[in-house]
Amino acid sequence: MKKGVWLPLMAAGVFLTGCAATQSTPLLYQWDGYQPQVYEYFKGQTSPQQQIDALEQALQQIRAKGNKPPPGFHAQLGMLYASTVNDQQAQQELEAEKQLFPESTTYMDFLLKKSKSQ
Repeated sequence: MKKGVWLPLMAAGVFLTGCAATQSTPLLYQWDGYQPQVYEYFKGQTSPQQQIDALEQALQQIRAKGNKPPPGFHAQLGMLYASTVNDQQAQQELEAEKQLFPESTTYMDFLLKKSKSQ
């Protein structure tokens, strides 16, 4: 084999080894059923209360593992509580989203203000 062939093969090997090493990095957030539950809800396959129950159970599992819920988790839960006219719990969830993800503050404040005016 020519000497010029080894260099690209070695570079590819180093690159692939680096990619494999990054897969063992722990996830920043634990999604634990969040995405499928929201998808089922938007398809109309579950009621708001069923969705609340599923997300509360997922939240307990996430916390039991010592992980964090993903962005939007508490906001979705808050919106579901608002749709079942549980305003106090809705406000708590929206505040939790705001505290965990400060970049959502403007939108969470908008939702909180909207829920108070109704």
